[in-house]
Amino acid sequence: MIDNFFSGFLVGLEYLWRILTADPLVTLIVLPGTIFLISASLVVNILERNRLRKSGMLEVDQMSGKKFEEYLQVLLETRGFNAKITPASGDYGADLVLKKNGTKIVVQAKRYKKNVGIRAVQEIVSARRHYKADECWVITNSDFTEQAKRLALSNDVRLINRRELMNWMLEVSKSA
Repeated sequence: MIDNFFSGFLVGLEYLWRILTADPLVTLIVLPGTIFLISASLVVNILERNRLRKSGMLEVDQMSGKKFEEYLQVLLETRGFNAKITPASGDYGADLVLKKNGTKIVVQAKRYKKNVGIRAVQEIVSARRHYKADECWVITNSDFTEQAKRLALSNDVRLINRRELMNWMLEVSKSA
């Protein structure tokens, strides 16, 4: 979790340092405000991640697809994974890429009101090949159609449905 945030933070800091060291007057004028903005951004990021981590299933059911991905990132990081959200477009069928103990896992996140069908399974199978992942999962706040379950079984795709997601949420809340 910290690695994801600080890698982008350090790139921005390096850029800022180049600007500030170019002219001492700029340093005196810009540095205090910049430090404040960086500190405020850090606090907002931490508060948002804590708010997401404490979300229950009722909140999850109301999230947008993107917010659900962010929620899963926080939840999975709390469970010990290094989790990165893929770009919104050109993600090749994976919404998150997880790493833990040398294993790479691609995840398709589906925040649905109805059951998830075979297309999600097809997409994550393709993503596994593209990302050269060891495993692939589809995680939903709902359930899966029978066709999706059969296709997942024959393609070694782990399906995490509402019940298992709720169990993960409970485990995390107990450990907090």
